[in-house]
Amino acid sequence: MRALVNIVLIEPEIPQNTGNIARTCAVTGATLHLVEPMGFRPTERNLKRAGCDYWNDVEIVRWPCAEQFFAAHGEDELHLFTGNCSTAYTDASYGADTFLVFGRESRGLEERWLEQFAARCVRIPMREGQRSLNLSNAVAIGAYEALRQQGFAGLC
Repeated sequence: MRALVNIVLIEPEIPQNTGNIARTCAVTGATLHLVEPMGFRPTERNLKRAGCDYWNDVEIVRWPCAEQFFAAHGEDELHLFTGNCSTAYTDASYGADTFLVFGRESRGLEERWLEQFAARCVRIPMREGQRSLNLSNAVAIGAYEALRQQGFAGLC
């Protein structure tokens, strides 16, 4: 079955966040794209500790760098999550095989990607002065909105 949602982590830094996101992917059927370099070594021990027993239920696609990911998927339906835009994530339309793109925990996505894909940037509203949500929470919010718009196809 084809994934209705693709979760893309550009240079994730914290293995526990990646593990929580893998769990979200497992229960929703989303494909997880991990873009290097990562801030941790993706050893079986680190990943198993971070994602419990969910890793076998997740389709994972590894990318050596953001340039290669965007070269391969730049024409696909991308939604880049950032605090640096005015479009709420709920105002976007998410079709089948959509890509939800998230940046590093410490800095988010690089400015060049936000500029190149400015029309595809969305934000999760939050109180003024607050920097960001935890990455795994942001991914869950985005993934479930995309799945809601798709009628929660394949979920019970």
